[in-house]
Amino acid sequence: MGLAIIHSRACVGVEAPEVTVEVHISNGMPGFSLVGLPETTVKEAKDRVRSAIINANFEFPSKRITVNLAPADLPKEGGRFDLPIALGILAASDQIPEIKLSGHEFVGELALSGELRKVKGVLPAALASLKSNRCLVVPDENGDQAALVGKDIHKSAPHLLAVCGFLCGQQQLGLLTSKKVEQDVVSIERDLQDIIGQQQGKRALEIAAAGGHNLLYLGPPGTGKTMLASRMSDLLPKMTNDEALETAAVASLTHQHIDESNWRSRPFRSPHHSSSMAALVGGGSIPRPGEISLAHNGILFLDEMPEFERKVLDSLREPLESGEIVISRAASKTRFPARFQLVGALNPSPTGYYEGNNTRTNPQLILRYLSRISGPLLDRFDMSLEIPLLPKGTLTEGGDRGESTQEVKERVLLARSRMLERNGKINALLGSREIDKYCPLAKEDAAFLENTLHQLGLSIRAYHRIIKVARTIADLNGEDNIQRIHLAEAVGYRAMDRLLKQLTAQAI
Repeated sequence: MGLAIIHSRACVGVEAPEVTVEVHISNGMPGFSLVGLPETTVKEAKDRVRSAIINANFEFPSKRITVNLAPADLPKEGGRFDLPIALGILAASDQIPEIKLSGHEFVGELALSGELRKVKGVLPAALASLKSNRCLVVPDENGDQAALVGKDIHKSAPHLLAVCGFLCGQQQLGLLTSKKVEQDVVSIERDLQDIIGQQQGKRALEIAAAGGHNLLYLGPPGTGKTMLASRMSDLLPKMTNDEALETAAVASLTHQHIDESNWRSRPFRSPHHSSSMAALVGGGSIPRPGEISLAHNGILFLDEMPEFERKVLDSLREPLESGEIVISRAASKTRFPARFQLVGALNPSPTGYYEGNNTRTNPQLILRYLSRISGPLLDRFDMSLEIPLLPKGTLTEGGDRGESTQEVKERVLLARSRMLERNGKINALLGSREIDKYCPLAKEDAAFLENTLHQLGLSIRAYHRIIKVARTIADLNGEDNIQRIHLAEAVGYRAMDRLLKQLTAQAI
């Protein structure tokens, strides 16, 4: 009877700090004490561990057992510490050897039978274990996530007995080998040619995809706004391995399935307009990632934007600028990545129309409806575009379906390669100093843009965003410098600003 030390990992946001599980068994009244700031599910581990050890045909010591989860000031939650606690008890009672414990880390929840059940946040733990030069042993159900690190070092096990057999040298645990299969095929089911007409909307989609710009579609119901937005993800390039690991690490915190055959595809999240602030940006007593973090390195699509609560929409303002969300609680702060591309869609009025014979709303009510989206949030959209009703005869005559997704994607990838070669990043992420360096304007073009800015009543943020959109248009056209025609097109994608200015004048 003595002391055993097992290494494990906690789950704090997308980080996995090391936790040392210290188990001491001594003479005295039989008891099981668990210390180290455990929350309820961790405290319940004593009952799961006891049954699992007995059902695995080991002896549960009738001694005083003290388990310390260090560091003591780090909150511990979930069933991830069941396996290391059980192994610590078996090692401290000399039922398994300690010789292999120092080079391994263990996470996993135990069933009463001793079977290992999956836990959340395994991928961050696998990455952290790799940096510490230790092998992580996880439940079989988490094996696909741990294998994504791609180093063939981590192992998985189905049962407590299998782990104990491995530590005793009686059997081997299989190495987790990544089965990722790279696929770069555009989905035919969501091709741009499915959308009749709306060539300007497709052009805006191409520009937004190339430069990573935030895009807002405005127009009557049924004109194709949602269909256009849903085609965005197929125009974007695959994520790099580092980006895919970041995104998969967030997904692993929610038990979300990660498809190894298509794991580098960018996420497309489309939450319902009834979503709460916690659902959108993350939250809870123990912080969980929200939709903006699950959309990291991908797209967040908000349909029917005025139907969202205004405070929920305004909570997106800081993450759009910083690329992360910080959730503060009394005990600690938790950071989640949130570098996403925002695409929105909305009707221009409560009835869906603001002009013509179909409108049943006066300018004051339309303005009140659109004011549900705050000005600072609208200012963070690089582009806004009206998607009108199709002209009469378009449907009967077949309509112009334009280019396929694959044709447009080739231009997007070429433009992105120009950006990365010049800037080291996509245009939407350029800072103010980088704009001065990579997006210089001729004196007369700068004067043109400033005059336009004052006419529309736009902010300095909008000024910089117009320049970045113009830089993307120039890249798509293969031009080295921004020209007046590129600026004019970029200014043309400010439909929301013009509409609000027009409605304000009518309302007065």
